[in-house]
Amino acid sequence: MTPHLEAIVNARLVGADGLYTLRMASGRFSAIESQVGELNASAEQLDARGNLVSAPFVEPHIHLDAALTAGEPHWNRSGTLFEGIECWAERKALLSREDVIGRAEQTLKLFAAHGIQYVRTHVDVTDPQLTALQAMVEVRERVRDFVDLQIVAFPQEGILSFPKGPELMSRALELGADVIGGIPHFEFTRDYGVESVKLLMDLAQAHDCLVDVHCDEIDDPQSRFLEVLAAEALSRDYGSRVTASHTCAMHSYDQAYCSRLFRLLQKAGLRFVALPTENLHLQGRFDGYPKRRGITRVPELLDAGLKVCFGQDSIRDPWYPMGNGNLLRTLDVGLHACHMLGIERIESALELVTDNGAAALNLSDYGIAVGRPARCMVLHGHNPYQVLLNQSPVLASVRDGRCLVQRQISQPAVAGWE
Repeated sequence: MTPHLEAIVNARLVGADGLYTLRMASGRFSAIESQVGELNASAEQLDARGNLVSAPFVEPHIHLDAALTAGEPHWNRSGTLFEGIECWAERKALLSREDVIGRAEQTLKLFAAHGIQYVRTHVDVTDPQLTALQAMVEVRERVRDFVDLQIVAFPQEGILSFPKGPELMSRALELGADVIGGIPHFEFTRDYGVESVKLLMDLAQAHDCLVDVHCDEIDDPQSRFLEVLAAEALSRDYGSRVTASHTCAMHSYDQAYCSRLFRLLQKAGLRFVALPTENLHLQGRFDGYPKRRGITRVPELLDAGLKVCFGQDSIRDPWYPMGNGNLLRTLDVGLHACHMLGIERIESALELVTDNGAAALNLSDYGIAVGRPARCMVLHGHNPYQVLLNQSPVLASVRDGRCLVQRQISQPAVAGWE
């Protein structure tokens, strides 16, 4: 294990001018000091070389149990969500403890190399043996030195539409799941969907758990389980602990309905996860032209004061054959797809893969501040705009005062910046 760092010098911080020294002691930030000019780094110090230092990336939505299974047992040729679920049902029958652990750890190491230190994974619990869930609980302990892992009990084939679904959800919590999931739009009927939301919220309250629901991941404008989830969260005063993932149907809602919906969302205070690359790929598959692309209303939600973050969703699985663990790639795609390339949006863009993700995971000790864990990363560029233009791998990732990753710049900076 690498020794503890004494400090990071010659660092730039988001929203601040000039250079800073970030001092560390006992694995926490002990001081943040403004510098006068550049300093020569000692052997116990990390030289940021004038690049941006940020809190670590947060991956708020991934399916580690399915990672690296694309093409097994066959490829999703239609590119639809539904064929992906069918492919996964076949692959799920072949799962073993060793299989899940091996692929999950390989994926998490890929994430760590890209500066991700916090991950929320959805794990399919529509399996009577709960093979993947039990393996992921083991993975959570095995990787704790380089990533904090939250586990969602996710009923991929429905809670009420799968045999003994409610019992499996409860069993998953007993085995160590942290978060309650759901998929109301995939239940057999609308009534089942509504009932499933109430059931999962009851379960979350009974066990004092966070909630993260796959909500309205469909192009159907009549799929409106988000309002059900938000109303339940509001009535229980649970909103900040509830995340709505995907909400793709919002892309198809009319303005009149959205004006009423947003009033409820603001009152409830839900968190939102958008999955730009995945939903650009999956949505609009039943459309002619023009084709809907299915990403939720990210800028509108942000302007309403709600926390929205971006996630990758999949790494080479039955739903999405691509993915390399780089959240900057996801951020870049999302900003383009959501018409968010105005300079004000760019300047705050890193929040979509850092602070807002931390809010979704309900992290209480996250960020660069005195007294908090010394966890951060060095990004290539002086500010978020340059970081997005460079699209370089992280230059360093520091966890509890130790350097997990350190690399040199692999491409030249844009002329005139250095």
